[in-house]
This record gives sequence, C-alpha cells and structure tokens, in this order.
Amino acid sequence: GLPEIDQSHTILQRPQEQAQSNLQQKDLFGGEDLSQVDKDLIFEGLKNLYKKKVLPLEIASKYSHFSSPPMGPSDFDAKPMVLILGQYSVGKTSFIRSLLQQDFPGQRIGPEPTTDRFTAIMHSSEAGQSGGRQTPGHALVMQADKPFRGLASFGSSFLSKFEGAELA
Repeated sequence: GLPEIDQSHTILQRPQEQAQSNLQQKDLFGGEDLSQVDKDLIFEGLKNLYKKKVLPLEIASKYSHFSSPPMGPSDFDAKPMVLILGQYSVGKTSFIRSLLQQDFPGQRIGPEPTTDRFTAIMHSSEAGQSGGRQTPGHALVMQADKPFRGLASFGSSFLSKFEGAELA
C-alpha cells in the first residue's frame, strides 16, 4: 500500500521499512550507524592520511609548481564555503545582509554597479564590536590560519580585487 502521511506532509515509514532502511545504511557504512560516527575522528584520519601518503607524493612530484600549494591545517579545519555569483544589481549583497541580519565591512549598495570585488565573509571572535574588519586579499592569502593560500597563484590583479570581511 501507500505510505502514511502525517499532518506536516512528512512521509512516515512503516516499522519494517524503517528497519530495512537502517540495515541498508549500516551495510553501506561498514555496519555502523552514521549518527554514532565521530566526525572529528574521520577528519583527523583524513588529515593524517594526507600528511603520510599524499603530501610526500605532492612534494616528490613538485605538484605545487603546476597546481595549488600543499594543504595545511587551515584547509582541513575551514568551515564550508558558499559562493554567490550574479549580475550587477540583482540583490547579492542584500541577500547576504538578510542571511547575516547585519551589515558587513566593505559592503556597498546602490542603483549603479557598486561591488567590483570578491569578498570572503567570515566569523571571527577577534573582529570586535566595531562592526568587523576588512582584510585585503594580499594579506588574506598569507594568513596560515585561513584557507585562501591557494588563491595567491591567481596573481596580483586578482588579489587586488579580493578581500576578507570578518564579523563578530
């Protein structure tokens, strides 16, 4: 028959279907329930695997000469990022302000094209109560605790149009 639907329109699985789904998930992930997996342990394992197996291969093949520099701890510890692109005056900055529920350093809004930069907006406990701080792209790619070192290979022209905005 058809699955039952509760009042919020969420499909409810029958008990035997739920049990089968749980078994499939356990089989897929080596017998473990994903809700019980320590994600920090997985990320630590990935970091160690990179350092022990991949990094020596990158160094031996001079991979950084042709592509990005070796990954550092900040590349693994960075929060997920979202890229917002669009034509002029379609509401990108207004959308970001709505999500953040506050203004951010370096924002410019107007009827004519105002934003001609790439801005990485980040949380910072050090940004203070003054509304945050801006960091030029050249300085941002040199900070080891930020995941932007790989952008240095795009050159000075790009970095002059790149900036960071940190908010408390």
